[in-house]
Amino acid sequence: MSYGHLLLRRFATLLALVALFSLNACAGLLGFGGDSWQEEVLLHDGNKLVVDRSVERGGRHEVGQKPAYTKQALAFTHPTTGERVIWEDKATPDLGSSNFLPMALDIYQGTIYLVANPMGCLAYNKWDRPNPPYVVFRYGGKTWEHVPLQELPLETKTPNLISSSPDTEVERLGKYFVDAETIRRITSELRQPENKSILREAVAAGLGISSCEELIHYKCGWGAPGEFNRKYFENICK
Repeated sequence: MSYGHLLLRRFATLLALVALFSLNACAGLLGFGGDSWQEEVLLHDGNKLVVDRSVERGGRHEVGQKPAYTKQALAFTHPTTGERVIWEDKATPDLGSSNFLPMALDIYQGTIYLVANPMGCLAYNKWDRPNPPYVVFRYGGKTWEHVPLQELPLETKTPNLISSSPDTEVERLGKYFVDAETIRRITSELRQPENKSILREAVAAGLGISSCEELIHYKCGWGAPGEFNRKYFENICK
């Protein structure tokens, strides 16, 4: 074999290895969990923002199901100040998982607002059973703070983040970057009205997450309100 042919074969091998590495990287991102991606967020004023999202899953889970979220992060650059803003949601002992599913991000007069759904019935009870079922956070330049829905600007009307199993949805789409139109279409296909738009009036009892049984966290477990459960958990929560 000539020296030229040997170089050509080595070059071809190198290209194959690079291609294989790229495919494996994409599979790790999208094919096996979609744990990191970008979303194009359409703000109320028509401007767009690119948001970096990531999730981590872990812990026990049923056969055939994915583990719960143990950590979530949402990061972006403020279009006016240039500040890198990060919102995180980590698993807490009372839930054993993360608390929220982010559904809307907006900027009004320089202040950032994030609207999230409690992630499941335990989180819904933990966050005082809000109706409409939203937990609102505001970022004024230093930290995120939990604020009442009444303090969310009326201009914020439409969900603009993938809110339902976002990593699974990204995996299904097979994309690293999800554009605003795709997010709008995904949102329009959701069943519950409170997930299709930001409501300001309470939803009817028994619909969606508002149908969750009322529960209280008694130091080491969840149970229905009442003296019996209070005493029961006092005895076992040693």
